Amino acid sequence: MTEIHTCIRVSPDHRISGVAPPEVPPGEHDVTITLAPAPVRELQTKKFRIEDLPIHDLGPWPEGLSLRREDIYDDEGR
Repeated sequence: MTEIHTCIRVSPDHRISGVAPPEVPPGEHDVTITLAPAPVRELQTKKFRIEDLPIHDLGPWPEGLSLRREDIYDDEGR
């Protein structure tokens, strides 16, 4: 017996679609579908705290820095 591996899609109405590899001849075939086990979701044991995020100090803002739109973009808006 030959094993053929390919990817199929099962739609919400349970119809199967996909493309068989070239070595599969036309006609009816018996198939076996193997479902991979669903990954186990690990629950967080420690509560998230914003204080635990890393801090990056980049120093003071440059003198005279302007973040106005007119100063950032040119006349064409780029």
